[in-house]
Amino acid sequence: MTKIEEYELLQKQVEAIIGNEVDMIANMANISALLFDNLADVNWVGFYRLVSSELVLGPFQGKVACIRIPVGKGVCGTAVSKTKTMRIANVHDFSGHIACDANSNSEIVIPVTVNNEIIAILDIDSPSYDRFDEIDQKGLESIINAFEKCMIKHGVVN
Repeated sequence: MTKIEEYELLQKQVEAIIGNEVDMIANMANISALLFDNLADVNWVGFYRLVSSELVLGPFQGKVACIRIPVGKGVCGTAVSKTKTMRIANVHDFSGHIACDANSNSEIVIPVTVNNEIIAILDIDSPSYDRFDEIDQKGLESIINAFEKCMIKHGVVN
């Protein structure tokens, strides 16, 4: 199976798992677990919810994590302030990187947007450098898009 096909399968699994569930936290928990179990070479997968002007730790899989991240700080906060996916090949070269796990060397962060407002981010770390490529980015963004559609369908925004 190609990497693109793997992401298509993961998206279908996410849609099946969250399709009828209205609780955002429960859906975040299952998405985190599914991705953590199925993505190779990752050491942390989880969500941060945007609460006021900071990101607050949500459901995740991996080691203990930073609880609060200000918007504009670190890779996660920068993804919010720039309203775009951040794919970082070497987090040690990222100015202002917040090191929650010293074993993480690359990272991808995807904003979760509902009604044109970021309400959360998906954060995935890897112990390998340059772990995430354009295929990963597109595949993960499609999974987040399915999550966003589910929340809109159920009228759940936070």
